[in-house]
Amino acid sequence: MEARDGGEHDYVDRLRAQWAERIPTLDTSPADVVARILRIGALVGHAHERAIEAEALNRGEFELLAALRRAGHALRPREISTVTESPGASITKRLDRLEHAGLVERTVPERDRRGILVSLTPAGVTLVDRLFPEQVAREGAALAGLSDADRRRLAELLAVVLRTLEPNAY
Repeated sequence: MEARDGGEHDYVDRLRAQWAERIPTLDTSPADVVARILRIGALVGHAHERAIEAEALNRGEFELLAALRRAGHALRPREISTVTESPGASITKRLDRLEHAGLVERTVPERDRRGILVSLTPAGVTLVDRLFPEQVAREGAALAGLSDADRRRLAELLAVVLRTLEPNAY
């Protein structure tokens, strides 16, 4: 199987060639897009994980910190669970670790003592404000081979696919 651009074969080209040998009648062309998206996601994700592991964090903990930073205000654990798409038990465990590390704090609101609110500490804000721009830079580096117009077009096309798969997207 030849690479489409006349250049070297990538992981997906090799994968498809192997399947073509095993099941020649199977159309594996969706892998041209889907397998590449998954492979890119995995490679970028591993780079992000290495960076946050250096801070003694895991991906779920950083996502929780980033969700609080994006919100700009305290959130209830249930809200954090919703925006991070993580189970409540995972959120509780992450909050315990992050609170112990001094990155979040839990408070009981004066008016509603039924629940707790979670907010970033100044150390948590500083950490996210340092790590997130590094993450964006890694993502930019992954796209460095594309022109601005190509990046915009790719983003538009991927948004169509995502809206197909994500019924509540808007």
